[in-house]
Amino acid sequence: MEIRISGTVSESIVDGPGLRYVVFTQGCPHNCEGCHNPQTHDFSGGKVVDTDELFEECTSDPLNKGVTFSGGEPFCQPEALYELGKRFKERGYHLMCYSGWTFEELLAKAQHEEFVQKLLSILDVLVDGRFVLSRRTLSLPFRGSDNQRIIDVGQSLQKNIIVLCEL
Repeated sequence: MEIRISGTVSESIVDGPGLRYVVFTQGCPHNCEGCHNPQTHDFSGGKVVDTDELFEECTSDPLNKGVTFSGGEPFCQPEALYELGKRFKERGYHLMCYSGWTFEELLAKAQHEEFVQKLLSILDVLVDGRFVLSRRTLSLPFRGSDNQRIIDVGQSLQKNIIVLCEL
């Protein structure tokens, strides 16, 4: 399956816990002021790659224990990321995703978009919410601004309330 990406990082320690592979999706509707990845906003930018290529690149490195979907906005390409993420989960990888939409907004989208729900269902962790420049902080791990939450997705879906987690 094809996906439009801005790029990848083969070994990251700043985009989630442990050593992980990161996929930066291309295209974002949020256009947050001060965004760390403004080059990912253009929906026609980046490059189109096959998800098999991304899977092989990640799994060929035995040091990677997790995968992070970042952006851009990953939930603008939920079908491709679900298919890719499902393969990673089958191999035992920890799966984390960033989204400018809040968990509540994603749940509302999931009512009408099958692959938003499916992608949510395989995530271990979601960092949600738009980056807010006036709330920028360097003191919180894996977040750019203090309005963003680190959510245990499985527990939140199971309990039907937001369950925060620390990484």
